[in-house]
Amino acid sequence: METFDGRYLRASDYSHSSWVLFGVPYDGTSSFKPGSRFGPQAIRQASISLEDYSPYQGKTLPTFADIGDIEMPLGTVEKALAEIEKVADGVIADGKFFIALGGEHSITIATVNSYKKKYANLQVVAFDAHCDFRDEYLKGKFSHATVLRRIAEMSKLHLFGPRSGSRNEFVDVKRLCLTFEPFGISKIGDAVSIIGNDPVYITLDLDILDPSVFPGTGNPEPGGLAFSELLDAILWLSSQLNIVGVDIVELNPMLDPSGASAVVAAKIVREILIAVG
Repeated sequence: METFDGRYLRASDYSHSSWVLFGVPYDGTSSFKPGSRFGPQAIRQASISLEDYSPYQGKTLPTFADIGDIEMPLGTVEKALAEIEKVADGVIADGKFFIALGGEHSITIATVNSYKKKYANLQVVAFDAHCDFRDEYLKGKFSHATVLRRIAEMSKLHLFGPRSGSRNEFVDVKRLCLTFEPFGISKIGDAVSIIGNDPVYITLDLDILDPSVFPGTGNPEPGGLAFSELLDAILWLSSQLNIVGVDIVELNPMLDPSGASAVVAAKIVREILIAVG
């Protein structure tokens, strides 16, 4: 793991933490505007400006650990996913849960695969502006554009918010997802009813947010959620479900020099840590 000077707020000792953060600085399949590999460090840097108290929840950050960024290998996406999976396997083997900071959305293939080794009945809740449901993209099976198709082949999938995708993707999403709601999140209660007590992994592509709220992403789509809508949904899911893992992906700080998008991402990380910790 790569060491770093900037820390997340109140990052603590690994041995005393149930929840662990690690960064995945990878954007090797980005097809439009790369730069999400700088996301993990931008989130850490932005977190310095945040309080450790959440007025939304009336609580402060619990004990957790930030173990740094994975040192990503040069080469194929398969090599990158294998390295991510190795690190995730180690955290899970230590009896801990994690939040992975991307990086592009393809990283979820590795992190979900790790959790599936422990939880055969794992279900995945995804928030995304795009279907990400192509079977192949640019002659590859593993990319940011195929990630949720690969996840649906591994686990039961509930997908909220897509407002972009091919005709075939929308057909396949409706066929293969247990819950699917384009454009919004009003059906999350349906997903909760289906999931019950099964372990849950949440994958949050930040482009679910409207570009007016979150411009710092490689493939922005108008018509997205407000910050308060997304936060309310995440906090409610955290109160209803057995969440064992999370990733937060597709912050590209290069596209928002104001730093506002990084602050949005950092605040979401804080709220999730408090909600699940």
